[in-house]
Amino acid sequence: MRVLASPAFAAAILGAAVLVPPAEAQYSAFYAATQQELAGAPGTVIRWEPLSGAPWGSKAYLVLYRSTGLQGEPIAVSGVVVVPDAEPAGGYEVIAWAHPTTGVADKCAPSLSLVLEVFKTIPGLDDMVKHGFVVTATDYPGLGTAGEHPYLVGVSEGRAVLDSVRAARQIAGPTASNRFAVWGHSQGGHAALWTGELAAKYAPELQIVGVAAAAPASLLGDLFDDDLGTDAGKGLTALTLWSWSQIYDLDLGAIVEPEDVSSVAAIGGQCLAGFTDLVTDAAALGQINSGKFMFSDPVTTPPWSTIIVENTPGKLAAGAPVFIAQGSRDAIVEQSVTKKFAIELCGQGVPVVFHEVTDGTHTIIADVSATAAVEWMAARFAGEPAPTNCIKN
Repeated sequence: MRVLASPAFAAAILGAAVLVPPAEAQYSAFYAATQQELAGAPGTVIRWEPLSGAPWGSKAYLVLYRSTGLQGEPIAVSGVVVVPDAEPAGGYEVIAWAHPTTGVADKCAPSLSLVLEVFKTIPGLDDMVKHGFVVTATDYPGLGTAGEHPYLVGVSEGRAVLDSVRAARQIAGPTASNRFAVWGHSQGGHAALWTGELAAKYAPELQIVGVAAAAPASLLGDLFDDDLGTDAGKGLTALTLWSWSQIYDLDLGAIVEPEDVSSVAAIGGQCLAGFTDLVTDAAALGQINSGKFMFSDPVTTPPWSTIIVENTPGKLAAGAPVFIAQGSRDAIVEQSVTKKFAIELCGQGVPVVFHEVTDGTHTIIADVSATAAVEWMAARFAGEPAPTNCIKN
């Protein structure tokens, strides 16, 4: 007998920030950029408008900015920028938030959620505002804006985050510092790690002081293998394969069982938000979870295996000290994988703080570690020596 996942279960296992249905009128009007509007330097603002519901003592803005696509082409990326009312004496420092998985369809952009909901999806936002930090939160390419979303494609995520910092500095004004930190969860942890690796080359005018990541998608090959043994992992694997099939022009039927291709496509077309989306996701998850939905392992099957290697962080210099939060009961990103990645960073001489949360799960890890992450980032801005508790095993 096949047991379908419930909508609540679908949301929980995928560890996403649950958003309300998008405002379609806003989507069509604000997020589309013409070729003329795309002309300009990466990180420059195409348009912005005020957002209501910002945290106390700050103002918020919906922003559309220029970035760089996978082929070097100009693209538009959307996001949200929060600017504290009280400017610190030395000018504004910037923290870039990188969000966890929300889906890969256009409508899954966090900034498309209704007023107040987007602010709830940024762990530690109130603390960051109290510190006087400008906070920028990219949607990533293809969420809200034109084109497919390159899910877990490091270069795409990293560029979008870096350009969001550039855009935030433009919004905040001439006293905004060129120093920034990045803070992300799950997919966003993957984006944060890639941001650190790309910063010096892609945005040399910026100075990254720290990379904070909660349960990051780090060693992708290990995570793929682990995830194939769980219902939740199969759902995330399906989402990844759907995105990569679109981005890299690959045939899903070359790796996914014929009877499951439509279910994988259904997951790729929905968000982890709203009742209708979750019902569709639950039915599709029930289909692929009923058995082995792939007849070949992507970790060992080209070209999927090559894509996994290319998008695994850690091959380049980290770019800054690293803070990693990890829950001991995380069933999506296994603690053993994150610890293995942290050990690899330690071996490269990177100052690493491994912040373990006993009984922490994937869903809650960013929220329960946000205070520690913000304090760690604040210390990096203050110029304090980067601590490390590098582990040996």
